[in-house]
Amino acid sequence: MIKKETLKVEGMSCASCALRIEKNLSALSGVKSAAVNFATEKAVVEYDDEVVDEKTLEEAVKRLGYGVAREAAPSKGKVELKITGMSCASCAAKIERRLGGIEGVLRASVNLATERATVEFDPSRVKVGALIEAVEDLGYGAERAEEIPADREREAREREMGGLRRELVAAAVLSLPLVVAMISGFLRVEAFAFLHDWRWQLALATPVQFLIGYRFYRNSYYALKAGSPNMDVLIALGTSAAYFYSLYNALFGPVRPGTMMKDLYFEAAAIIITLVLLGKYLEARAKGKTSEAIKKLMELGAKTARVIREGREEDIPVEEVEVGEVIVVRPGEKIPVDGKVIEGSSAVDESMLTGESLPVEKRPGDQVFGATINKYGTFKFVATKVGKETVLAQIVKMVEEAQGAKAPIQKIADRVAGVFVPIVLGIAVLTFLIWTFGARDLTKGVTSAVAVLVIACPCALGLATPTAIMVGTGKGAENGILIKGGEHLETAHKIGAVVLDKTGTITKGRPEVTAIVPLGGMDGREVLRLAAVAEKKSEHPLGVAVYEKAQRELGALPDPEEFEAFPGHGVAAVTGGKTVLVGTRRLMTEKGIDTSAAEETLAGLEEAGKTAMLLAYDGRLAGVIAVADVVKEEAAEAIAALKRMGIDVYMITGDNRRTARAIAAQVGIENVLAEVLPEQKAAEVERLRREGKIVAMVGDGINDAPALAAADIGMAVGSGTDIAMEAADITLMRGNLLAIPAAIRLSRATMAKIKQTLFWAFIYNIIGIPFAAMGALSPVIAGAAMAASSVSVVTNSLSLKRFKA
Repeated sequence: MIKKETLKVEGMSCASCALRIEKNLSALSGVKSAAVNFATEKAVVEYDDEVVDEKTLEEAVKRLGYGVAREAAPSKGKVELKITGMSCASCAAKIERRLGGIEGVLRASVNLATERATVEFDPSRVKVGALIEAVEDLGYGAERAEEIPADREREAREREMGGLRRELVAAAVLSLPLVVAMISGFLRVEAFAFLHDWRWQLALATPVQFLIGYRFYRNSYYALKAGSPNMDVLIALGTSAAYFYSLYNALFGPVRPGTMMKDLYFEAAAIIITLVLLGKYLEARAKGKTSEAIKKLMELGAKTARVIREGREEDIPVEEVEVGEVIVVRPGEKIPVDGKVIEGSSAVDESMLTGESLPVEKRPGDQVFGATINKYGTFKFVATKVGKETVLAQIVKMVEEAQGAKAPIQKIADRVAGVFVPIVLGIAVLTFLIWTFGARDLTKGVTSAVAVLVIACPCALGLATPTAIMVGTGKGAENGILIKGGEHLETAHKIGAVVLDKTGTITKGRPEVTAIVPLGGMDGREVLRLAAVAEKKSEHPLGVAVYEKAQRELGALPDPEEFEAFPGHGVAAVTGGKTVLVGTRRLMTEKGIDTSAAEETLAGLEEAGKTAMLLAYDGRLAGVIAVADVVKEEAAEAIAALKRMGIDVYMITGDNRRTARAIAAQVGIENVLAEVLPEQKAAEVERLRREGKIVAMVGDGINDAPALAAADIGMAVGSGTDIAMEAADITLMRGNLLAIPAAIRLSRATMAKIKQTLFWAFIYNIIGIPFAAMGALSPVIAGAAMAASSVSVVTNSLSLKRFKA
């Protein structure tokens, strides 16, 4: 689909800049036109979103050295619609085309497996009501998904299953005598001769064809009205051809030589409808299982909360809890909402959110999360997030969005599904003409054409990718791996390099002061005091470690009179009217401080894997402070697992090369990117990508946000307390690094399933349709094969549930 994007370009200095950007954008594959206006600092690009995406456009501009800010629309709406009545991939493709063609719609995506449409639109140009009306005009039902209570959606699915089950039983009961008649005819058994009477067969087949099969006619009417035939058209045409051909033969046709029977195919029409309904029923059951992960997550939440109101404890529904209310939690109870402990202490089981089995100690000031379980003590906490703002609700929303998103590989199936039914109709007509007029066999022409219509199955194509993504993302959520969408799941299986931030990712992120070396006559306590005063306003983990040690040993400390931070280098402060510098050699050199007296000390500390900070007071070197961060226990095992998967592992840090190499050696990393300033991390990631690698950046998701965004896949290692869902494509809710190879293995397993199911869906049609056209398959066998193909696709995807993280 052709899209138009407006980019705000920053950093242009003249008209030549605009021409250069325009030329580079126009040269990109998939770009139809590009116009860059130097005066307004805007680039307007028309492009084919199946060939190139917005991210590629932005990167093309950034590579030229300019900044990019996507031009914000006056407002941008996003709505998720629950669609009812879709029967195959052609339906989904038709709705997607219709929604995407509405003026004001920016993007539309319809997922057959989840039965949802995600639409991004400009609210100033189109309203949600118009979107719903457009879907209803096509003959489908639509309503806002957020307005459907979970109970009502479950009841609707149960009603659908119940209706399908009743129709299936009725069709089976009516079709069974026809099957008996067909088999007895093949075996020349006389016992059931009365069943060969055309009146009996007509009486049994008619309710199946027009009452039970009414759904196919109704859906066909809307599909043809919209000019987009779907699977229902194939079934309605195929069974109607068999039914009316049989009726014609029954009334006017000759008796077969040597028998008292006529050429009747009532059983084919009835059995095809029965088999299709069986396939639909089994498919609906299997699709219900693919979304079990969301159901499990939603069931984790507490139903009631014990709040303190007017000095008394009161049990209320969790939906009625308000931010700021104080809640009491006793041992064994679920914590109802997110909040902060204000009284008491306990250990909380957070495994349902993070996958971490060990309980986490909670004291006043600590965060607690809804749906986690209080193990031992009683405590009070104040609610900070309720309803849709809680971590659990955000996780459910994220998994739902991921399951509704399409993977790029789905585009192949979508394109085929869009033209599939018209092509099959053409083949069926050609088959009928060749057999009827070429081979002069009308009966063979009708049965072969019916077999072609019935065996063709666009459902398998439409279900292959979304069902696997639903199971894969759900399985990830169960293991504390939150994947934002199908595109990230697909990209992750190709990862060739993983860049790990050192602090807080490879290490625990809780550095401690391990040594203080005074220089120039100043004692160790004074070195610590001056460093702590300078670092008092610092937010860097190393500065916090220095300040906390001084607090424990020296008590209260005064605020610095002046303070300035130099990211990646250190800090400068004024205390007692004199300047204190704490930081790297580079900071000292820039400020004219001679560090030669400390070089031997620095070398020894750095070779031991410690970070050494220099302290200068009043223009002279006064001491060295060593800080060490402990490496996570599982780091070496996780890195070894990544290497066994054929992935290059890099460590990125602001530390000097000697310290960085010492820590990297502890965990088995050979590729070290040292002395990298925070703002340079994204550039290092880009450099690796330019080498042709698919790069994953793993960091805390907050400090590393630019690098996470620059990578092909950004992975935020959370700990349940700082889940950086916005910055990362994949959030690993455990702080455990073993989740990184697990996420990549899950991606590889999911993509393997998608490729398997797409392969068989294509092969089934490529082989089945020619066989049917050649007259090698009866319509009944063709119907059974079609029903089996859809069920097998969903069942194959469900086998992902056995994945072990």
